[in-house]
Amino acid sequence: MDPFRTLVRAEGVRLYRDLPWRNTRDPYGIWLSEVMLQQTQVARVLTRWTEWLERFPTVEALAAASTSDVLAAWQGMGYNRRALALKAAAETVVREHGGVFPRDAQALQALPGIGPATAQGIRAFAFDLPGVYLETNVRTVMLHHLFPDVPDVPDRELVPLVEATCPRGVGEGDAAASGPYAEPQDVDDTPRSWYYAMLDYGAYLKKTIPNPSRRSKSYTRQSRFEGSRRQKRAHIVRMLLDAQAAGEAGLTLDQVRSGVDDLERASGRDAVPSAEVESILSDLVREGFAVVEGPLWTIA
Repeated sequence: MDPFRTLVRAEGVRLYRDLPWRNTRDPYGIWLSEVMLQQTQVARVLTRWTEWLERFPTVEALAAASTSDVLAAWQGMGYNRRALALKAAAETVVREHGGVFPRDAQALQALPGIGPATAQGIRAFAFDLPGVYLETNVRTVMLHHLFPDVPDVPDRELVPLVEATCPRGVGEGDAAASGPYAEPQDVDDTPRSWYYAMLDYGAYLKKTIPNPSRRSKSYTRQSRFEGSRRQKRAHIVRMLLDAQAAGEAGLTLDQVRSGVDDLERASGRDAVPSAEVESILSDLVREGFAVVEGPLWTIA
């Protein structure tokens, strides 16, 4: 694998993107960038990452924030559940870890909303620790070079190769060196720099050739947003936030339904049945986004 690693590292130097979250070792900021980059493009994250940190500069500030403030800061990023998971994970880090992010992969994955890839992103970019960071750009590089023209490649075939090509890191102790990781080629060959190279090279490949990650067995197209239940949910959350910001006590079912109907009719679609709006509101209450008191729904 050494020629492959040499090529990726050279491409990483050529294509390196100087992004603000790459200029920190703070696991909070790196975690935030990982979650945001799962949601939207780099150009948008550049603005939203900075705005978020200005509003919630530390994990303690995020943990102490109200649900409504967190949801308001997340608007426009999609999947409001991830905003709630960010707050819940911050609360856990403060409550159970004294505000210090754990370095262990299992401990990270025990935090709300943090899966294997996000955990390894934190480990690699904040702590320079080796592991399997398998996300879409990494898949792209692996599939392009090591599985050319092979369809439906499962992640289980990629995992050992991702692991074997990640350097253990220069100067790591025996525990870190004992895994099946690559021998560093020089002092600059670390997990952090290696995965930055994989990300930048993978992003470049996706712009210049048919996206190889579509040949991954785990590849799925995102479901249609326009007109979906997900769009209606997001619109209702925005309505409740706007009502709170305007000092209103809450919104009635008729007000919420009217707002959703306006959204649908503006796009040439039919009005939404009252039962569907009630069902969405019930889901939002159950999931912690909203509360209902008498005839009024408000943001949690």
